[in-house]
Amino acid sequence: MDADVIPTDADLHRLAIEVGEQLKASRLMLVTAESCTGGWIAKMITDIPGCSEWFDCGVAAYSYEAKQALLGVRPETLVEYGAVSEETCLEMVSGALVACGGNVAVAVTGIAGPGGGDSGKPVGTVWIGWKRRAGYPKAELFHFAGDREAVRRQTVAQALLGILKSLTH
Repeated sequence: MDADVIPTDADLHRLAIEVGEQLKASRLMLVTAESCTGGWIAKMITDIPGCSEWFDCGVAAYSYEAKQALLGVRPETLVEYGAVSEETCLEMVSGALVACGGNVAVAVTGIAGPGGGDSGKPVGTVWIGWKRRAGYPKAELFHFAGDREAVRRQTVAQALLGILKSLTH
């Protein structure tokens, strides 16, 4: 799926099913750490019957305090780089695996709009991170177009696509 295409509910559902099939076949459990999507990734996953076989936990952490308490993001990271940064995203995805019992994690943090952006981090700026328990975290920067709904939909889709990529490569 092209990063510039606004995914439909059906697109997101299909991606979530694919993620579930891959995780189940690999006998892996997923955890999510979400900021700008507010639990939308976990919602797409839990819409699928039987997801308890491959989904462990989802954390929606918007505030700095929640990111620190629930995901182990260091206060210094948030002060120096902000919530929407590669550094915070990497700490979120690693912290999700520490806090939960899964083997695979995805984390998202971004500016969905309509406000909150600036010239350095405009609306649509999103970091998505992925990590396998035995591996190193990685994060990718996206710049999505559209309104709040469009940015969030694109974020969910790219998060799910990244999980698929991490499971098949």
